Amino acid sequence: MTKAQGATKRGATMEYRFTKENFESEVLRSDVPVLVDFYADWCGPCRAMMPVVEQLAGEYDGRVKVGKVNSDEQPELASAFNVMSIPSFFIIKNGKVVDQLMGGMPKEMLAQHIDAQL
Repeated sequence: MTKAQGATKRGATMEYRFTKENFESEVLRSDVPVLVDFYADWCGPCRAMMPVVEQLAGEYDGRVKVGKVNSDEQPELASAFNVMSIPSFFIIKNGKVVDQLMGGMPKEMLAQHIDAQL
């Protein structure tokens, strides 16, 4: 993974940025489960979930890849996953969607869904 591929880490956490250019290699071919957060910068509930997603990225570092897709910048990915509402969370394991959640939620709830895939 390189910045040139579009996957970047934010801050000290292991939160990734997924794009159409790196989605197959970083998500679909990942050796570990992946939590994908579809969001937009203008979305209030998305902004409210940002610290939760960042915390989960740190807590699951090495066991789960946690990252974001900006739905406005990556409309092809949002369309491919039929994202109708944001935030939308997808857990992808072995290249397949194994769980999907929508909207804001407590960190513990999202963590339970992640734990079910480990």
